[in-house]
Parts: sequence; structure tokens; C-alpha cells
Amino acid sequence: MGSERCPVQHKGIYHNLPTFDPSIKGLTAIVTGANGISGFHTMRVLLESPERWSKVYALSRRPPPKDMMALLPESHRARVQHVACDFLEDPQKIADAIKSANITADYIFFYSYLQPKPAPGAAAWSNAEELVKVNSALLDNFLQALTICKITPKRFLLQTGAKNYGVHVGRGRNPAIESDPRPAHLEPNFYYPQEKSLFEYCKANNTSWNVIRPAWILGAVNNAQMNALHPIAVYSAVQAHKGEPLYFPGTWKDWQADEHHSTATLTGYLSEWAVLEDKCKNEAFNSQDTSPISWDRFYEELVRWFGVEKGVHPPEEDLSLFKEFKGKGGKATPMGYGPPIVLHSLFSLVEWAAKPENKEAWEALMKDSGGQLTDNPFEDVEANFVFGDAAFVQICMLSMNKARRLGWTGFVDTIESLFEMYSEMGKLGMLPKLKVDKPKPMA
Repeated sequence: MGSERCPVQHKGIYHNLPTFDPSIKGLTAIVTGANGISGFHTMRVLLESPERWSKVYALSRRPPPKDMMALLPESHRARVQHVACDFLEDPQKIADAIKSANITADYIFFYSYLQPKPAPGAAAWSNAEELVKVNSALLDNFLQALTICKITPKRFLLQTGAKNYGVHVGRGRNPAIESDPRPAHLEPNFYYPQEKSLFEYCKANNTSWNVIRPAWILGAVNNAQMNALHPIAVYSAVQAHKGEPLYFPGTWKDWQADEHHSTATLTGYLSEWAVLEDKCKNEAFNSQDTSPISWDRFYEELVRWFGVEKGVHPPEEDLSLFKEFKGKGGKATPMGYGPPIVLHSLFSLVEWAAKPENKEAWEALMKDSGGQLTDNPFEDVEANFVFGDAAFVQICMLSMNKARRLGWTGFVDTIESLFEMYSEMGKLGMLPKLKVDKPKPMA
């Protein structure tokens, strides 16, 4: 099943992707959480290969919205069967839904996730115990349902993320590598019980697993609350409409630092490669674009894409004007030693979005769009802008050495990926139409 002897291929902005032996064909897959960024874009990747993937079962409470599915060609949509499942319900009820749909699954890709609302004003992942409770239940109930249905895939892929390394808690080792020990003593993290459940399931059923760990995930879907780069586009469109420049909330050091992102489509290609390669079984892999960008370069493109005539206001130099946030230090960090990370912020997107003039500017954009712009993130400021603030925090770099050692060479220019995401969000009614036809690649 290996891809080593096959040439690499290019698909649009995605380069050096693996190809596979044509004898691999007629496979079926379950993709859970198919409405989310990762689930939807992995589903798109699988559907690109009709000979290899004959059927994809999309399991979620609700079917993917019609305008999201309209991003796919009809021939791709025809091979998707949505099955309504709520993984917080009793496993027998989930099993009944699976049986009634006559589902078969050579491979399973698990992306189901619930984000309970944190307390007002609290950090995005501050409700750690609640996150553990609800997200552990999602996977455990589904695994029990598979056992009831006697469905055993050749490989079960679970996506977690960079929080595996405790980067949201405090100072961690950089870059993060897959063999780093878990900082499980710091606070509850639902990734760890999920992995434990998956490993036990695979051992009991004599099958294998993969775990994929992306950073900030990029991709267009209707529900943008977890898409940390969407609020920054909203901010740019409003500032352009008001005739004001783009301001950066961090310091000059933050402005020029490398940031790593994980385009959902590229992670989908990586995930397909991982499950089809025998040498990758029972392995975890980081996933990122291998295209570091700075806020300096990103803002330069935002100005072009959204028509910000006043351009970019340089970062503030006077540190006395910043709010200062200190993390935990010493043994309370993933490293186990060292000073706390100190963050500086001039303003927050949540505070910015709460100002009436910015909501009014967005509503004016909606009115001027002739029905093209339909989504209003200002209706729930806390939910829709909190992850935008989190995106300004430099978390960590994810090493791609492990995947590369096993033959993975996939790559996307993150600037091109962001342009693709914002363009598709325009089609979904979430952003105004971009002012330019193409981005400037970092080349």
C-alpha cells in the first residue's frame, strides 16, 4: 500500500502530495464531525479520489449545510451519505442509526468536538474539566456503538491538536515533537483520555490507530467559532469600511515572529496518507503547513484583500500602554522550569467587536452586499471573536520531522491558503468579496 514508489503530485495550491498504488480502490470511510473545519475538508480530500474512496459516510447531528456542500462538485456530493447521530446519546441508539444506514467502514476519521462556552471574559479553554467530560463522552459512546455494530476499521484516525503539548498552559519546549512527554499533571486535557480510549479499543479489536495534531486550523465552514483567523478578516473588512488603518494588538517582537498554521485540506491529505501507509500505523503526527508567516506579512496582504486604504498602523513601541498578562512559571509549565510567559496586548478583538460603531459598520456592509453577505458574527461577540484574540498569542512550533522521515512531503503556502479560505467564506456569505483576484505567494 505504500506511496514511496509513486510520484508526488500537485493540486492547485497544494504541492508535493503523495500518490498511491491504483490497486487501492473501493474503500469506504466514516468521517465524524463532517460540519467542522477538519471533518469537512478531510471529506473533500477523500472525495477527490473516486476510484480509491467509493463512499464517505458523514456522521453528525445535522447534515453539512447546502452552501457548504455546494463548494463540492456534484460528482463528489453524490458519494456522501449523511447519517444523523448525536454522540452524546446512548451507544445503542448510535448503533441503531449506523445499522439502519447499512454503514461499512474500511477507515474512520474522528473529528467530533464540542466547545462548551467558557465563563464570560474567561480564556477560550479555561473550562478544562467540562471539555474533558463532554469530548471524552463523544468518542467513548461512538467506540461502544462500533463494537455493538461489529464494525472494525483497518485504521481509526483521531485528530487532537497542539494543546497535547500543554502550550495553552505555559512555556513548553520548542519545537514540539511527537515523542515529548505529556504534561498531564498540569490540568485536565481531553486529548489524553481520548487517546487512552482509542488505544484500548484498537487493542481489543486487533486494529490500528493514528493521532493527528494540527496547530491553528484554516478552512472555510459555516460555523466559524473555532476558526481563529476568521475574526481578523472581519476586523479588516470593518476597518476598511470605516476608512481606518489596521492596528496590531501585540508588540514589535510579536509582529515579526514566525507563526505556524495548519490548513485543513493539507492536514486531510496528511491524514489520508497516514491511514493508508502500513509503516504509519499506531503513530501520532504533527501537522502544519511548513510555511511560517509573520503578522507583518499577513497584515500586508489583508490590506490588499479587503481594500484598507489607510494601510497598517505600525505596532506600538511604548510598553506602558499595553495590558500585561503573566502565565504560570516553574513547575507549573510544560517544561517544568523557567519564568512565566509574559503577554502584552494593546486591545482585544472581543472588546473591539463590542463597540456599537463596529457592529453598525458590519451591518452596513451586509446591506451594501446585495444579499451576498449574510452572516453577522456581532450577534454573539464573545463566541465569535474570542479565538481571534487567542490567535495573536504565539503558542509553539510543531516539528514535521517525524512525518518527513516516513515520506511525507506535502506543502502549502499559508498566504495562498488564507486567501482560498477567505474566498470560500465569501461564497458562504461570511465575508465580503475580496478586492483582488489572487494573493501574493511568499516566493
